[in-house]
Amino acid sequence: MSAEATNPATPGPVAPTAPATARRKSRARIDLRRLGRAALLGPAARGRLPDAIGHVVEAHRAHHPDADLEPLRRAYVLAESSHRGQMRKSGEPYITHPLAVTLILAELGAETTTLTASLLHDTVEDTDVTLDQVREQFGEEVRYLVDGVTKLEKVDYGAAAEPETFRKMLVATGSDVRVMSIKLADRLHNMRTLGVMRPEKQARIAKVTRDVLIPLAERLGVQALKTELEDLVFAILHPEEYEHTRELIARNAARPDDTLAEIADQVRVVLREADIQAEVLIRPRHFVSVHRVSRKRGELRGADFGRLLVLVGEDADCYGVLGELHTCMTPVVSEFKDFIAVPKFNLYQSLHTAVARGDGQVAEVLIRTHQMHKVAEAGVIALGNPYAPGSDDPADGERADPTRPGWLSRLLDWQRAAPDPDTFWSTLREDLAQDREITVFRPDGGTLGLPEGATCVDAAYAQYGEDAHACIGARVNGRLATLSTVLRDGDTVQLLMGQDPASEPSREWLEHAHTPAARIAIQRWLATHPAETGESEDDDPGAASGPPVRPVAAEDALDTRSRGAEVLVDRPGASVRLAGCCTPVPPDEITGFLVRGGVVTVHRVQCAAVADMKSRGRAEMGVRWGETTECRVTLVAESFGRPHLLADLTEAIATEGVEIVSATVEPPSQGRVRHTYSLQLPDAAHLPALMRAMRDVPGVYDVDRAQHQ
Repeated sequence: MSAEATNPATPGPVAPTAPATARRKSRARIDLRRLGRAALLGPAARGRLPDAIGHVVEAHRAHHPDADLEPLRRAYVLAESSHRGQMRKSGEPYITHPLAVTLILAELGAETTTLTASLLHDTVEDTDVTLDQVREQFGEEVRYLVDGVTKLEKVDYGAAAEPETFRKMLVATGSDVRVMSIKLADRLHNMRTLGVMRPEKQARIAKVTRDVLIPLAERLGVQALKTELEDLVFAILHPEEYEHTRELIARNAARPDDTLAEIADQVRVVLREADIQAEVLIRPRHFVSVHRVSRKRGELRGADFGRLLVLVGEDADCYGVLGELHTCMTPVVSEFKDFIAVPKFNLYQSLHTAVARGDGQVAEVLIRTHQMHKVAEAGVIALGNPYAPGSDDPADGERADPTRPGWLSRLLDWQRAAPDPDTFWSTLREDLAQDREITVFRPDGGTLGLPEGATCVDAAYAQYGEDAHACIGARVNGRLATLSTVLRDGDTVQLLMGQDPASEPSREWLEHAHTPAARIAIQRWLATHPAETGESEDDDPGAASGPPVRPVAAEDALDTRSRGAEVLVDRPGASVRLAGCCTPVPPDEITGFLVRGGVVTVHRVQCAAVADMKSRGRAEMGVRWGETTECRVTLVAESFGRPHLLADLTEAIATEGVEIVSATVEPPSQGRVRHTYSLQLPDAAHLPALMRAMRDVPGVYDVDRAQHQ
């Protein structure tokens, strides 16, 4: 996995870190040199902790003072002996890499099992050690973690090796998030030591880190890894902007005044006088954060280069601090956010506010408990072992993972349907680029977690899977809405499902599908039903599977099912489809055309599609209406805009005994509004009376059958 990593002392992109991170990196370089010397001396005597893992043990005990260190000793002995003789491209013993990765995790508070697997994470991939041996010596959990981060071989998978490795890793993460913790730490150390790689290879690795690993670190809440990865990628992919940002930070550090320190002192005085025990720290922004702020605000001032962090003991103290700051200092109200009452989807909790000085400088302030801070930095790693046995474990011994968030469940769902590595790889990057999650509520009290920008189409597939093909509409917050409606956090969504087992999605749904699960399900259906999609030039242009009028949904696809046309001339028993372009109903004069799949589409004779097919030499087929008089039809009402018009039209339709399958209201244009209804009539002969009743509604100046090319 890590054989391409290189010497941290080798010239290359300088790791762009803020001062605190820079100190950590300096210490890491010293540790690596010490690790190299210790590794060359080989393992310690039996039963004694090797010197090479002394720094790991020290960091581990700081978080877990009672941890059993014997598994770490045995894991190091196996890893050192297995990797002995292997060297990194820098010329250092290979064992320095798993040691460095394990140190990263130990400093973040990872528990013993994770550290044990981290020491062994490259043994199965790069040495003769087998997974069975790992299981025999360290147990099933360690074996699972090592297997989860072991790469698939290019000799077996070719160009698909990288995407399929990530697919395998994500599936493993679905059962144990510690797999991804190890992968993130592994990538961080490799990015720190990327200097001797060819520039094009550096760029390739940096892009994958940017598109996949950094979003995963964000979703798992591991901010300490995410921010350093961002800076390292920034230095490689945007060297000029990185250099400019470095100069900004250097110039600010050389200023004689220290605005943040002065404001921090003011905050300490305020809290001390209020008798609130708190620790006030200055957190310098990392390079990417400074770059973003400079693009947003232009010229930066002293307070823009960092934020104040206030740490307290209890949740209630957070609000006490907030109250004192807003009372005794000048708050910037627009900057206030409460992520304690409403935590982010990645476990993050904190209060955000900002205070202004008389000279106009504004300092951002983060307020959180010590435990919140630990989770904010280390995310899921800070939770320890989420699978440790406890009194509330299920009786059947099945593991319940409290760290598996909604985004991961959705990702695992759609990846199973991704047909090939390229589709999976591109879709994964798109999915991870959606960096905010919303929660919508169902009428039954359940919830759906969706990415920001998701529509009713996405909600349908999130709730029903491929059964969402039968969705015929939606109500959002109690009102009829198109399936293209973009949902907002906190909306209540009721999905209206049709009963026709042959229901089918529309190609147009792809334009409104924001989630991979929805897009993949729709694309798979369209790919396996070419006759229904109108993709061939031999197909009927008016017989597309989509609805005759959009932006509604698959409910209109039901319009294309036969509800009365029968015993086709020359083709008894043939499948019949009513064309969506003209929605014929009895007693319309009709004609038919044979399309792919042996299906005959039925049009009104005056339909524009009929003239088009005749001009191309397509032969007509005689059709006639059968005895069934029930029908479905699409009507378009044109009206002047006024309050309650939709309610009045709906009431007029219901009074006529007609079922509304779906309704769409387009945005008003020049004071006029267009309504589109998909209606189920018990008797086609009642259609003229229905249209008259709709025209009688005040404000409605025309009602007509849907006509579409």
